[in-house]
Amino acid sequence: MSPLEPAGPTGASIRTRTVRRASIALGIGAAAAVYLWHTDPHRPGQLLIPCPFKWATGLLCPVCGGTRMAYDLMHGDVVTAFHDNAVLLTLGIPAAAYFLARWLVAGLRGRAYRPGLTARGNAVVLGIAAVWMVGRNLVG
Repeated sequence: MSPLEPAGPTGASIRTRTVRRASIALGIGAAAAVYLWHTDPHRPGQLLIPCPFKWATGLLCPVCGGTRMAYDLMHGDVVTAFHDNAVLLTLGIPAAAYFLARWLVAGLRGRAYRPGLTARGNAVVLGIAAVWMVGRNLVG
């Protein structure tokens, strides 16, 4: 490789990889959404993956209620979705959408995007998760 050749993948290969990964994620997400649309997680006995943290400890983890929240959002019930997991709805979904959009736009432009948090960002996320977990388990 000469010094003028770029190190790492080219813009075209990044674009191709981004489209392929986004297509796979969209397909898996669509299949999961169709299944969840017809499977009410509020009713017991549904074939859904249980939370391993709740199974092991009996306590709600910071993302417990996420499946119920997704079901409620797909059925247009924002109030119940908020009740299922307020922090995930108000902070988690917008953050995930932001990082996903940044990854997709960068990838389609042929640039690699590797999201990362600073030490302070990690501390904030972990702090919010810890406070939310303790608070929701103390309240009820």
